[in-house]
Amino acid sequence: MFNHSDATGIDITGLLGILLAAKQQRYIPLVEPILDNLIANGFWVHEKLYLEVLHLAGE
Repeated sequence: MFNHSDATGIDITGLLGILLAAKQQRYIPLVEPILDNLIANGFWVHEKLYLEVLHLAGE
């Protein structure tokens, strides 16, 4: 599989990674309410990924 980021040297981070980074850097206090709001508005996240993100966020 071709990875465009390898060819350009640009790292790609998805929305969940950005939320985790924002929490780690203390821009946001919690990931869960933001993630829940995204899901309520149509953003799809597999339940296992949802739980893993919360675990990584320490929530």
